[in-house]
Amino acid sequence: MADQNNPKSAGQDTAAIVEKIARKAGERALAHFRSLSSLPVETKGHLDLVTEADKDVEEFLIASLRKAFPDDGIMGEESGEIAGTSGRVWVIDPIDGTFNFVRGGQNWAISVGLYENRRPSFGVIYAPVRDLTLVGGKTVPTQLNGQPIKPLPALDMSRASTGFSYHPSASTADRLEVIRFISDDLNISFRFCGAATLSMIEVAMGETDGYVSLGDSTWDVMAALPILSNLGISNTIDWDSIDLSSKLRFACGSEEFLSKVRPLIEKVSAAA
Repeated sequence: MADQNNPKSAGQDTAAIVEKIARKAGERALAHFRSLSSLPVETKGHLDLVTEADKDVEEFLIASLRKAFPDDGIMGEESGEIAGTSGRVWVIDPIDGTFNFVRGGQNWAISVGLYENRRPSFGVIYAPVRDLTLVGGKTVPTQLNGQPIKPLPALDMSRASTGFSYHPSASTADRLEVIRFISDDLNISFRFCGAATLSMIEVAMGETDGYVSLGDSTWDVMAALPILSNLGISNTIDWDSIDLSSKLRFACGSEEFLSKVRPLIEKVSAAA
């Protein structure tokens, strides 16, 4: 734990600690996943679910991170913010893709991201059912299951694709405008994964060229963005104008991809 007390560092020692915590959290989530028939499910809003698995995994993550990094703050999807003294905040989503989780789908993941100096700086994502672990950040090279990720392909509009997701609160007009823009203005394919982390993993693995979101929370993307940044993947989020409770309307991808979708993001952001 050589670097854990340095508020400006998230190096290899920290990466190893957090990856271990995320994988143990994933094991807990898997145990619940294998007992879905008896898992209590609550409704936070229309099509917005929370389970006992979310709560149990988040409690485990909070306890483990507080033990490993006692000076750091923690922000959890279900528990809110726990103040720290270092200036760093671990932003966690215990199960991103709960809707997929309760339906028995494989597209869900544990997400643990580090927020410092008002920016995402490091992240670990563990998708247990798909056996995918991504780690990376400013001082930690991005790896997939312990191996470097191959260079991303150049944008080829003749076979381009983007991920897309929206929060249930996004208006029908905004949803349709995104689909219209992607289909008509860009004339490319789009896909719904049902979990921001998995959609962004698809970008990292070259399965899509970008991702467009109407309403992700910071805990949905805090781990993925620094992982992607190492691969040359940028985003349109203005971190200086938001806080950790904000809902995000943004795109991520190569600069070439972003140049094509910025008019869309500017339009739907103005309408929010």
